[in-house]
Amino acid sequence: MDALLWLSFGGPDKPEDVRPFLENVTRGRGVPPERLDEVEHHYQSFGGVSPINELNRSAIAAVTDVLARQGIELPVYFGNRNWHPMVEDTVARMAADGVRRALVFPTSAYGGYSACRQYDEDIVRARAAVGPGAPELVKLRQFFDHPLFVGAFADAVRSAAEGLSEYRLVFTAHSVPTAADAASGPPAEGGGRYSRQVAEAARLVAAEVGVAGYDVVWQSRSGPPRIPWLEPDILDHLDTLAGRGVPAVVVCPVGFVSDHLEVGWDLDTEAAEKAAGLGMGFARAASPSGDPRFAELVVELVREHVAGAPVRKLSDFPAAGCTVDGAPCAELCCEPQRKRR
Repeated sequence: MDALLWLSFGGPDKPEDVRPFLENVTRGRGVPPERLDEVEHHYQSFGGVSPINELNRSAIAAVTDVLARQGIELPVYFGNRNWHPMVEDTVARMAADGVRRALVFPTSAYGGYSACRQYDEDIVRARAAVGPGAPELVKLRQFFDHPLFVGAFADAVRSAAEGLSEYRLVFTAHSVPTAADAASGPPAEGGGRYSRQVAEAARLVAAEVGVAGYDVVWQSRSGPPRIPWLEPDILDHLDTLAGRGVPAVVVCPVGFVSDHLEVGWDLDTEAAEKAAGLGMGFARAASPSGDPRFAELVVELVREHVAGAPVRKLSDFPAAGCTVDGAPCAELCCEPQRKRR
């Protein structure tokens, strides 16, 4: 291997970037302009800057340090799906630098179309844009049940819960249409790979913390009301918990690897304000990208390819990662529903 490509979602770096960024994200999805207005307001509330690019750069620096300490000579490149640095431009630079074969770390721990398959499509699109000289790109596997991922979240939950004598642990992940979730995973699995992996990650973290009672809920829905999405939504669930007399919640964003805007707005702003209005205590566990174990995790995934390191998993759930030379997921995992037969 000649390099590692860090592949992420992207986010605006200044206020004037927000609208074109959102148009990139929603292109071809029929999202109404008023929904874009609403989300643009969320970004402008944070100064028109998403934290995601800086969080990615910090994580890349940590991974670069771990690679160097372990004697692995791999330059790390950064590319995004929806905003600069665009992955097409990054792969072109890799080719110009003489990279012929590279590993790809997608900033998602899970399967499903948006969490996995779309990164495969990013890889295929970027290689096609570069042409015959594009490097071969091999995507690293899903890591929702890796012990370092689970351990980082468990410690974050413990830190968030300090000082709370009684609380309900609530795990959140990005909601998706129920039809898209049903289509995730090969037919032999019966679908639902994304939601089942999220549920398994939540179970593993709760077990590590030593909490028997917890909930898995969803956030950040963006589709039209007529289309069913995974539920319950975090805000609705807070109403339910308040009705049961729950005094406080600790929210763990197990579906996310970094504290980007969907965490900062949907949880730290909307959910926190909702809990306050209900008279409930609210604490949010940090996501793992800033934990030193996250960089160790990424390098361990790299070592599975370059040094034959053992695959460490805490469950028997499938963990695909199979884009080799532009051929994504031979087992048809994470196909968008419209393409399934």
